[in-house]
Amino acid sequence: MIQCIDCEYYQEDPDGRRVFRCDPFKNIKEPECLNKWQLLRLDLLVSHYQAMLAGQQKMAPIQDKLFKYVKRELDDIDEAERWKVDDDDDNQDMLGH
Repeated sequence: MIQCIDCEYYQEDPDGRRVFRCDPFKNIKEPECLNKWQLLRLDLLVSHYQAMLAGQQKMAPIQDKLFKYVKRELDDIDEAERWKVDDDDDNQDMLGH
């Protein structure tokens, strides 16, 4: 099995970042290369998910406050319009319906 560092599609930037120019649909040299490529993509997916989760955790307190505010406003609207419903019920009782 060829090591990535020995492959022609592997490069390293001056800042030490690894760059893989291999494409599993065009230029994979060995079957193990596909496994490595899948692991790299899976690692990238997990890191993006963790970043999204961290951002969501930062937003959670703000979301809670917003939901409480909206619930309070909706309750106030219901309270303000309750007289309409109560008045209709009273009128129907007076008419004997």
